[in-house]
Amino acid sequence: MQKFLQKVITNNLTRASMAHFGQSLKPPVRVAITGAAGQIGYSLIFRVASGEMLGPNQPVILHLIDLPFAMTALNGVAMEIQDCAFPLVQGIVATDNQTVGFKDVNYALLVGAKPRGPGMERGDLLKDNGKIFTETGKYVNDHASRDIKVVVVGNPCNTNCLILANQIKDIPKENFTAMTRLDHNRAQHQLADKLGVHSSDIRKIAIFGNHSPTMVPYIDQMTAKNHKATVDQQWVTQTFIPTVQQRGAEIIKARKLSSAASAGNAAMNHITTWVNGTPEGDYTSMAIPSDGSYGVPKGLIFSFPVTVKNGKYSIVQGLPISPFYQGLLDKTIKELVDERNAVDHLLK
Repeated sequence: MQKFLQKVITNNLTRASMAHFGQSLKPPVRVAITGAAGQIGYSLIFRVASGEMLGPNQPVILHLIDLPFAMTALNGVAMEIQDCAFPLVQGIVATDNQTVGFKDVNYALLVGAKPRGPGMERGDLLKDNGKIFTETGKYVNDHASRDIKVVVVGNPCNTNCLILANQIKDIPKENFTAMTRLDHNRAQHQLADKLGVHSSDIRKIAIFGNHSPTMVPYIDQMTAKNHKATVDQQWVTQTFIPTVQQRGAEIIKARKLSSAASAGNAAMNHITTWVNGTPEGDYTSMAIPSDGSYGVPKGLIFSFPVTVKNGKYSIVQGLPISPFYQGLLDKTIKELVDERNAVDHLLK
């Protein structure tokens, strides 16, 4: 089934792409999505296929990866991609084999992870996902393109990314990141709503730390419509920060399902910004290997404010950290150190 899908779709859609775009196409790139039969994967795949993530002239070969029990559903997703006749899709690999799934991949959105079940301790979740990301890391190291860019979406994403990157021997560690763009986007909307502006008017905000309820939404340098903007501290501490930290739980309470569409959107935003860069005078949030900035222990996968240019990110240095924010930073640092200690046996 995998070979048939890849062969037929590659032949047909290459002709469709050339007819649609003439000779303006770039060489195709390979995009892997794990957990591709799941909710987040489903919300993400068709937007990637349309060109929304990498641009209207960038053909893609989609590598859709999931577990054996999900292959029937995943093949259904592949059929839907066929039925969309996307001009930019030049091939589909639908597989439960990670050797095949990560072969020559240029971008990987690692959505698949074991969810936290009722009564499960966070430490148990870390250990279970540790096994998954240890194995995935080995396949990525052995089979992916040497310039692969990876974003880990599956939670606990910071420490899952740490485990994954620890398996990498032949690819730069800075190519492995975790997603806090969803938290960044959530903060941006809350602030825009409070200030009566559009979310795109909000700049110079960031998420520090873990993608968890200890995350630190930082807004001391915020601008709105290119002017310095402030909100009252009581609202920040009592409404804004708790809302951003607990937004995922609120959506589950309302939908009885997780925030799949907004998570998929944020994963795509993460890669788009990594490829195209941040706007001049602004920054975004990415969980990346710490270099010791802001007192964060080296090597932790920690969300920082970053600028991006020519496919390379740089931590924004010198932001003032008030005692209030330092207290929050200390908590999220401790949580991530505790998580690292819980999976220390996987990092040796």
